[in-house]
Amino acid sequence: MKDINITKINGSGNDFILIDHRSNFLKDISLPVFVRSICRRRESVGADGLILLENSEVADFKWRFFNADGSEAEMCGNGARCVARYASLKGITGTKLTIETLAGVIQAKVKNKRVLLQLPIPTNLKLHQSISVNSKNLYTGSINVGVPHVVIPVKNIEKVPVKDLGRKVRFHPNFQPAGANVDFVQVIDFSHLIIRTYERGVEDETLACGTGSVASALVVAALDKAKSPVEVKTHGGESLFVYFQQNEERSFSQVFLEGDTCLVFEGTLGVDIWHQYKKAMKDNSSSDQ
Repeated sequence: MKDINITKINGSGNDFILIDHRSNFLKDISLPVFVRSICRRRESVGADGLILLENSEVADFKWRFFNADGSEAEMCGNGARCVARYASLKGITGTKLTIETLAGVIQAKVKNKRVLLQLPIPTNLKLHQSISVNSKNLYTGSINVGVPHVVIPVKNIEKVPVKDLGRKVRFHPNFQPAGANVDFVQVIDFSHLIIRTYERGVEDETLACGTGSVASALVVAALDKAKSPVEVKTHGGESLFVYFQQNEERSFSQVFLEGDTCLVFEGTLGVDIWHQYKKAMKDNSSSDQ
């Protein structure tokens, strides 16, 4: 296997591995297996996801976004902010750029380590849904901001069993077959929220979630408890800022997400990672027989 240059960038607690894949040099390998091999924490590079930057005919570039479990997702707010900074740093684009995603073409603006991202127009807003979990009724809202999110208002964010409860909501029959990310949100006032998120594909709580911050702000605004701009404090302690225009009939447009990014490191994958990949491929082949 040839050497692969990687960059790791953190977006408000979400960390991602980025690879310039415009030459399509990974075309002959199993990408889901490769992603799982490289995203494992402690045993490998470790990350919440992996992003391949590729050529596009409709935008400055196209991305392929993979969750840590190898599944491919339509959208990731913090991931998009990180790939925008990566493209700007590498001279692939200028500081104003467009990205082709499975959720559509989105725009970003990079200013040093801070990135402002315009998201797709949200769809499928639902309020006051009741679902049964652990023999109790939970009242939720849901919205698609490029990926589906379920938003659950809580009184004390620190007492929420995010991993256990989030997993049960993520796999609840009401949200199948695709499942959903799950955001627990505590409203401080009309301009400030605190959230914790269980992310689909990571299958655990993450330190931050960009689309989750947006989804939480919009659902709370639809409940008449927030107004743009909204500062969202993430579990990692950093703040993301959500801007939006609220229209009639509880619809939204001009939705933006802003926050910092952090260039963590740049390097080359070690040869042992390829041994891990080959072993995983062999194990998969054996299990299929």
